[in-house]
Amino acid sequence: DWFEIISENFMDSGGRPRYILEQIAERYPVVMHGVSLSIGSTDPLNFDYLNKLKRLAETSNARWVSDHLCWTGIAGLNTHDLLPIPLNEQTLKHVVERVRVVQDVLERPLVLENPSSYVTFANSTIPEWEFLSLLAEEADCGLLLDVNNVYVSSVNHDFDPQQYIRSIPAHRVVQFHIAGHTHCGTHIIDTHDDHVVDPVWDLYRLAHQRTGGAATLLEWDAKIPEFPVVHAEVLKAKQYMNSEMVVKPLNSEPAERGEGPVTVPHPLAHIVPEIA
Repeated sequence: DWFEIISENFMDSGGRPRYILEQIAERYPVVMHGVSLSIGSTDPLNFDYLNKLKRLAETSNARWVSDHLCWTGIAGLNTHDLLPIPLNEQTLKHVVERVRVVQDVLERPLVLENPSSYVTFANSTIPEWEFLSLLAEEADCGLLLDVNNVYVSSVNHDFDPQQYIRSIPAHRVVQFHIAGHTHCGTHIIDTHDDHVVDPVWDLYRLAHQRTGGAATLLEWDAKIPEFPVVHAEVLKAKQYMNSEMVVKPLNSEPAERGEGPVTVPHPLAHIVPEIA
């Protein structure tokens, strides 16, 4: 067992929250997950933020520090959202250079997560999975593969999520996120407020088999149910990790546990408009 903390919740806090974190860090491995690094921004890196991040990592003995492949603000202003970046050679060079600087400051591995996205850039020339692969190798950083985000973006932008999963360098993946989302009929929003859907579980099993067992976190941030419901979802993840759950092909009869290959249907096959 281990804990993931939201970096910004503890960087400037003291008192009881920090005391609880210190008690947890004495007993369990801790990793940090942030939302304000803005690694894709054209603003200069915020070294005050990075130094606070480093101090928190030191006091919590964080195994790694993660954030998102995105930008969150410009000209000193924060949008409080994880915005997509154009995926091309110019952006790749820019982000690689910034990741190297961040890792030098932190003296710890930086791990970047694939965000969910709802728009793309006309000047993007590199598929997201290829961009992440090149970034991880050239910057020598880790990847946090959010399997739900892969599925959400695959529906929103009509690409094959299996190709995405299979194209990511497995040795670079140190952590997974899984979560629920909201289906709006024509698109999907990453809301972290429901159960993980079957197609995401299917992709998770595929990804987990490729990596040989990266750390996994279930995200459930809103409409949080009673603990037994969340715990059941965690136990389901463990079943997939242990290969006890069988992925059934689309339009087939339910498979018995322990039989059949991993087959992940294309997400567009699951779109059912919810607008009456």
